[in-house]
Amino acid sequence: MWHSERAMDEQPHDEHPTGSTPARNAPSPQANTAVLPELGPVGLARWAWRQLTSMKTALFLLLLTAIAAVPGSVFPQRAVDAPRVAEWIADHPDSGPWLDRIGMFDVFSSPWFSAIYLLLMTSLVGCLIPRTRQHLQNLRSQPPRAPSRLDRLPVHEERIVIGDVSEVTARARTALGRRYRQRRDDDPAVVSAETGYLRESGNLIFHAALLVLIVAVAWGHLVGWRGDRIVPVGQSFSNSVGSYDTFSPGPWVDTDALSPFTVRIDSLDVRFETDPRAGAQVGAPRDFRARTTITERPGAPVTRRELAVNSPLSFGGAQVYLLGNGYAPMITVRDRAGKVLFHQHVVFLPQDADYTSVGAVKVTGATPRQLGLVGMFLPTAGTSADGTVRSTFPAPTNPALVLGVYEGNLFPAGRSQSVYSLDVSAMTPVKDESGALTRLTLAPGQTVRLPGDRGSVTFDAVERWAGVSTRYDPARPLALGSAVIAALALVASLTVRRRRVFVRVTAAPDGPEGVRRSTVQIAALAKHDDPALGAMVTRLLDSIDAAGRPSNELVPAQEPFGTKRTLS
Repeated sequence: MWHSERAMDEQPHDEHPTGSTPARNAPSPQANTAVLPELGPVGLARWAWRQLTSMKTALFLLLLTAIAAVPGSVFPQRAVDAPRVAEWIADHPDSGPWLDRIGMFDVFSSPWFSAIYLLLMTSLVGCLIPRTRQHLQNLRSQPPRAPSRLDRLPVHEERIVIGDVSEVTARARTALGRRYRQRRDDDPAVVSAETGYLRESGNLIFHAALLVLIVAVAWGHLVGWRGDRIVPVGQSFSNSVGSYDTFSPGPWVDTDALSPFTVRIDSLDVRFETDPRAGAQVGAPRDFRARTTITERPGAPVTRRELAVNSPLSFGGAQVYLLGNGYAPMITVRDRAGKVLFHQHVVFLPQDADYTSVGAVKVTGATPRQLGLVGMFLPTAGTSADGTVRSTFPAPTNPALVLGVYEGNLFPAGRSQSVYSLDVSAMTPVKDESGALTRLTLAPGQTVRLPGDRGSVTFDAVERWAGVSTRYDPARPLALGSAVIAALALVASLTVRRRRVFVRVTAAPDGPEGVRRSTVQIAALAKHDDPALGAMVTRLLDSIDAAGRPSNELVPAQEPFGTKRTLS
């Protein structure tokens, strides 16, 4: 500063244009302008990395991942139900194509969801590595030295106890025990200890397990697959793409390398509650079990096993689950000459707890126009209070088939559609001679002629179907294990207290009859809120005090030979 002033004095003084001389110490406009350093590419990259790997960013990305997954449950997904996606887009010609362009029907494989997912993993890794390194360094280092003034710490106590300095210090170390890491200080009358590193360990393990869980979910999505199939009793399915009603493979799945097992549903036993004393529980499902015949590979011996809810069939890494059941009545449709045009089990999907089911029959071989029958199957036909025909009990005690008849084009514009519904946009309802809409009501074994000599419909028998789902996910054990570890680590990080305790022992005047005494000062700190810290210090001081008393002497509430002081 001194050199700067001298240099300023040596500068020639210019006169002001008005003739006056400007003030010598007047600040120039440049002096008040702050010059900020330029970050440059490296500095900007370092700043961006620190922002990405911060804990706030990781939590924000985790929340953003959950929000980004919401459209996957709102809109139909092409990997799960492609016909439903095509139907949704056709029903919404304005918004459908735009939603398809931004990946609303392929959410979990879209670039924007993958970007959020990868950023979350990068943030967790970048946050976890330096914190783990710092935590390991803290575990290897000794606790800090005790401060010179313990009475300045938020929680501290002081008391005079029986025993000399070395003896009381040893009792303090023993009272702290193995739960505290203790510093071997140069001063033998001072003890520095700390505990609660399990809190940070649990925090790091939780984040590591969360990272493993995310990787496991991604791995399962890439190499896992799922196939669903409705199988009528007496029929079988093989583990191939064409055998499933819906098949959802991961991007890395080789569909030609699936395990070639075959499962046949021999029978399906379904039990419902029938005891009238059960009240509202009458009709509730009690047990679903299917007897199956299994061939694990071509040429392998046939085995018979039972498939039940929560008791899947295992084929290596793939498992077959029993998810549901329903009815698949056998229906036969003939033309006017008696030729069989349609004869098979028709799957009807339950709509309520009493198995009021809907389904459709599509007769493509009917002439001169294709026939479509759509309606309900009622296991126990009845009428509700409002007069609606419905099932009153899920078991087939009084089965009935109620169908409406349509004719026309079953597949307009060649668009794919569900086998369980009928698209009547290009069809007209069939009417009887009086002009009323045709409504067929059939019991098992009954045949009804169609109006206009269009043929006949026969309700042959009542059969059941089993809904099975085959899943292959090699990452499931890893995901389950990491989720359990994350939960335990989170409990540890929330319940363990991080504390530092300092004990200083000094000599005190001897008591009556020459009893050696020492003054014990104990102070403690907590890294987070710890309402029990003061009670812990009191218990520690009581333990040190009691260890020096005779075994038959009780510790009174007020110490006659010492003082106790608590400061805040």
